[in-house]
Amino acid sequence: MSTTTALRTFPDVRADFPGLTAGWHYLDTAATAQKPQAVIDATVAAMGRDYATVHRGVYARSADMTLAYEAARRRIAAFIGARDEQIAFVRGATEAINLVAYSHPKKGRVLLSVLEHHSNIVPWQLAGWQVDVCPLTEDGRIDLDAAEKLLTPEHTMVAFAHVSNVLGSPLDVARAAELAHRVGAELLIDGCQAVPRLPVDVAALGCDYYVFSGHKLYGPTGVGVLWSDKLDTLPPWQGGGSMIDRVTFAKTTYAPAPTRFEAGTPAIIEAIGLAAAVDYVEAIGIDAIHAHECALVGSLREALARKNSITLFGPENSAGIVSFSMAGVHPHDIGTILDESGVAIRAGHHCAQPLMEHLGVAATARASFGVYSNEDDVAALIDGLARVERIFG
Repeated sequence: MSTTTALRTFPDVRADFPGLTAGWHYLDTAATAQKPQAVIDATVAAMGRDYATVHRGVYARSADMTLAYEAARRRIAAFIGARDEQIAFVRGATEAINLVAYSHPKKGRVLLSVLEHHSNIVPWQLAGWQVDVCPLTEDGRIDLDAAEKLLTPEHTMVAFAHVSNVLGSPLDVARAAELAHRVGAELLIDGCQAVPRLPVDVAALGCDYYVFSGHKLYGPTGVGVLWSDKLDTLPPWQGGGSMIDRVTFAKTTYAPAPTRFEAGTPAIIEAIGLAAAVDYVEAIGIDAIHAHECALVGSLREALARKNSITLFGPENSAGIVSFSMAGVHPHDIGTILDESGVAIRAGHHCAQPLMEHLGVAATARASFGVYSNEDDVAALIDGLARVERIFG
């Protein structure tokens, strides 16, 4: 599909998002996505008219809420090609990675990459893993040829981003899985930037763990997903109510997965909201979303490439994300001046300081797209950057 066709045929859904006020160009979806009214309505109903606790009450509304909560689990599992017992609800991808890092019974060497988010670096360090680092290709992808050479039988885990939150570079997950498994390691994939814009089938990908956060998928904050077909091999990470089988002062036995990983009262409202977000995304179509965002990325990269002051980072086919710098202007200044023009981007190190060091910059400016983004947003960004050039010229 051509860029023009993808942009013209994609539905205009901005009216579905009450946070997108007139004249405001939101280009920070990689940080967090705006919420459609359908998600807001689902969370309001769950918090109000339908609210009760789950799994504990014998009264009708508690039973109904339990059914809704578990239906949300099934809905979200199906979205990534999984079974409901294979996904645990957590607070977000950060908690999911911490859970695996701390609970994994075979802590050893973990292979990360230069482009990882801090949430896929720090948990492994804190949990006592020995960290090795895979370099990037010249255009900013995880270098799987280098990974193949680096991996040894001492590695028990490989943890890579499916899509970089800075460069937008996609990973060949199936090949990464094959390389990891060849030496007996497991593969964890950070899918935060992939799930909102790429088709994800965890069985086809071949990874062992897949994590993502709800708020980047147009859902609420405070909820995320850990998928694995190996959850039953992991011991509990946090203790409390719900995750137990039987408790005595002498010994406690634990519930099977995924319940053993959901200690305490779960994120009931948030899980239901995330299921509504999945419904919303699937109604549009993930392939259509991907094509639309690719078209916007192509349009923006083409416009920025014509500016001598701009340096672009990442591959040409970056997924929904464009990072750049402007000669002689700090990204924070770019972001501040753009904000005066009603354009919201992200400026900083994007929780990826090792990548910034690799790129040779302290920070970058980042524009990222969502289902509500359009050509007007690209034009407003380009106009705003022209103003930045005039101010600093």
